Amino acid sequence: MTKADIVSKISDKSGIEKTDVLNVVESFMAEVKSALEQGNNVYLRGFGSFIIKTRAEKTGRNISKNTTIKIPAHNIPSFKPAKTFSEGVKNKVLIK
Repeated sequence: MTKADIVSKISDKSGIEKTDVLNVVESFMAEVKSALEQGNNVYLRGFGSFIIKTRAEKTGRNISKNTTIKIPAHNIPSFKPAKTFSEGVKNKVLIK
């Protein structure tokens, strides 16, 4: 499902114009991104949490040059689904 599909479904269900729905969806994504960039987690009860995870420093390998490289510690964004969200997907989606 793409952003356009989400906008279309919300527009059909709510009767709001697609351009208005698109603006709301874009604003939501911008606010989540902004909060994470400022170091804040975003909690949406019943849906999940957008959180920041810290990756520890580690040693990697450059295969083409056969050398070791140092990968510094860094933060990455992550999504942790709510328990009800996870259970719904687990129970309703067929295994392929």
